[in-house]
Amino acid sequence: MANVNIKFNNKDYLLSCDDGQEENLKELAKHLDSKYNKLKDNLGNIGENKLLLITAIQMVDDYFDLFKKVKNTKNDFEKLSIRFKELRSLAIQYKDEKDKEIEKLKSELDNFKEMVEKSRNSYEEILDKTTKSIEKFIENAETEKNIQ
Repeated sequence: MANVNIKFNNKDYLLSCDDGQEENLKELAKHLDSKYNKLKDNLGNIGENKLLLITAIQMVDDYFDLFKKVKNTKNDFEKLSIRFKELRSLAIQYKDEKDKEIEKLKSELDNFKEMVEKSRNSYEEILDKTTKSIEKFIENAETEKNIQ
């Protein structure tokens, strides 16, 4: 344990605290002394005990205000966290749906390419047959011409 000299209401006090907490204790005592002196200036000297009680009540009030703010902030954070999880879930669901749509479109594109390739092959076959038929017709016509 460490011993710390603090000044409160213009009086010196020797207090003990855990090792390493000396500066923290001095800061807390300074804050308490400041609040106490402000009340003393505002209310006059109404007695040390009464001023200490009012100072303690104000500090507890400050503590509870801060506690409520922290609690509200925590609640707000939890609500935001829930909303974030909902939005994340919706985003993942949207991505999954779009991935399915992309796969469907890829499949349709592949089918379309296959259909185009079949149509091209069919067109080339028809063109080849027609060309051969025309060549044969011309050959036959020339042969008949030569025979006459």
